[in-house]
Amino acid sequence: MNQATSKRLRLREGLTGVPPVVAVGAQDAMTAQLIGQYGFDAVWVSGFAVSTMTHALPDLNIVTMTEAVQAAARIDAATALPVIADCDNGFGGLNNVVRTVREYERAGIAAVCIEDNLFPKRNSLLQGVKRELLPRQEQARRIAAAKRGQDTDEFVFIARIESLIAGHGVEDACTRADAYVDAGADAILIHSKDKTLADIEGFLSTWNGLGSVPLVAVPTLFPSFTADELRAKGFNMVIFANQPMRAAVRAMEDTLDILAKTRTLESAEDGIAGLEHIFDLVGTREAIEAEDAGYAPRVQE
Repeated sequence: MNQATSKRLRLREGLTGVPPVVAVGAQDAMTAQLIGQYGFDAVWVSGFAVSTMTHALPDLNIVTMTEAVQAAARIDAATALPVIADCDNGFGGLNNVVRTVREYERAGIAAVCIEDNLFPKRNSLLQGVKRELLPRQEQARRIAAAKRGQDTDEFVFIARIESLIAGHGVEDACTRADAYVDAGADAILIHSKDKTLADIEGFLSTWNGLGSVPLVAVPTLFPSFTADELRAKGFNMVIFANQPMRAAVRAMEDTLDILAKTRTLESAEDGIAGLEHIFDLVGTREAIEAEDAGYAPRVQE
């Protein structure tokens, strides 16, 4: 069994297990390695993080599919954890969605998540913007085509529903969930910006598919709920989508502010990682020993 298949099967097994799969967002390979060291179950490659951190661009479908796949592949190569890639709306029409799934699958990624926002998208966390969704039947048609185009059975397709974000209500979300599952989606991600969880509670109490298809939550906008609390409500996977990226921005800003004010490196030393720690994280000394001895260095996890 190759590594890609092993990761996909581990993710599928986790989605049917008792504890929730907890995935954490990574914007680069180093972050993915750190996520593995802290005992999480999977890595989420956030489209938001790739757009902003890798390219310094807004999360508005400006980054191309090819650029996004490359970022996900680098992250996947750096971790033993299954990698789930946020593919926005599939980067275009039906043929784009099919190609997106094929390219991510061939890159070794364990799962993709594709939403029903129109192209170009508007980030779900952005307030005060007009949102439009693809017609339900068209998104279901795209999902069905993408699933038919898969090369393996293990690859996971997560269908993300934006009905609650767009203000279309619980009934629309339930209807879309039924259509996407019928089209072949392996899991449903239901998203909401309601901190009280009232909208999601309405979906959970109404949708007939609850318990038969894995559910995914991204609690960025309702952060007080723990992963275990969300599991008790029916979610099989919880994604902490962008906290490491936002922490990195805050840390860089704080350090740059200190350096700008003091004009000396010593003033920042207490708040940054030591050089030896960075060397250790990427196995620098092991790589040198391997080169000297003529054998392959260990794989970083």
